[in-house]
Amino acid sequence: MRDIIPELLRWHSQGIPAAIATVIKTWGSAPRPAGSRMAIAANGEFTGSVSGGCVEAAVIAEAQQVIKTGIPRRLEFGVADETAWSVGLTCGGKLEIFVEPLHG
Repeated sequence: MRDIIPELLRWHSQGIPAAIATVIKTWGSAPRPAGSRMAIAANGEFTGSVSGGCVEAAVIAEAQQVIKTGIPRRLEFGVADETAWSVGLTCGGKLEIFVEPLHG
């Protein structure tokens, strides 16, 4: 979490809305452990990682919707999911990620 705090503080001081994505559960060979976090700003900037690059683009797109609506989302990615290959999760594991808006 510490690695994303400086960017969150910068965005907050500039009035830029943001969201936080947190890995809440993993199965098998997941690229990042539960508790890994990524912060996403409304302007598309991000910091941190939830998968080492496998699903970040999809998480950023979902986070943009969370920032717009203010409604949190729970996302699942895995090889059994037909969307897994399209977002690049080929490690064989599964991830569950919670994306929540950051209210400042």
